[in-house]
Amino acid sequence: MSENLTQDPVAAPVGEPDEHDEPAQPVDVAHDLVTDDPADPSAPHDDVEPASRGDGGVADSDDESAAPTAPVDRRRQLEREGEVAADFLETLLDICDLDGDIDVDIDGDRAAVSVVDSEDGRVPRRLVGQKGQVLDALQELTRLAVQSATGERSRLMLDVAGHRAERRSALVSLAATAIEEVRATGQRSAMSPMTAFERKVVHDEVLAAGLVSESEGTEPRRFVVILPASG
Repeated sequence: MSENLTQDPVAAPVGEPDEHDEPAQPVDVAHDLVTDDPADPSAPHDDVEPASRGDGGVADSDDESAAPTAPVDRRRQLEREGEVAADFLETLLDICDLDGDIDVDIDGDRAAVSVVDSEDGRVPRRLVGQKGQVLDALQELTRLAVQSATGERSRLMLDVAGHRAERRSALVSLAATAIEEVRATGQRSAMSPMTAFERKVVHDEVLAAGLVSESEGTEPRRFVVILPASG
């Protein structure tokens, strides 16, 4: 297995706030690592979602922001998070006798870590699980490992076999279609229930398009509503 640390940061998603994530629900990860049966998908995901952008809307997650940090120090901190996460994941893969390489990057104000296919074999897709639930649990474990080593709460994003990247691309297309519909009709559009990570992607696309979005409902059926531009 190899570890790659990319030095050039990737631009952060549009409108991403500096806020803490929603806590993940307990998942029996050990069971999912050794069986092909997906875990129950009802547990909510823990990825960051921005506060609602509508007037009077309710935020989806805490709006507590960390104290400002010098850019150089912050970058070193994120690089350290990526290194710790890579070591943890490599050890986990070795223990489970699973194939996979670790790529480490910086995505805006997060460490971004990916488990990718290696020359020895493909990453087992059961590490993603149904609707990404095993991936979410693995991400939470990795964040806890980083926090234990650094003493700081981590917001790192973990991907396995490109699952999040593929899902993000599909969501961008869905959001673009819904945005055009709202612009054409002047009516609000409610999307299907999504995880916090998925809602975050949609919120960012709506904000970039100059419209307003809110999240409504309760987990696990919380969804995004896109509103027409005021005035």
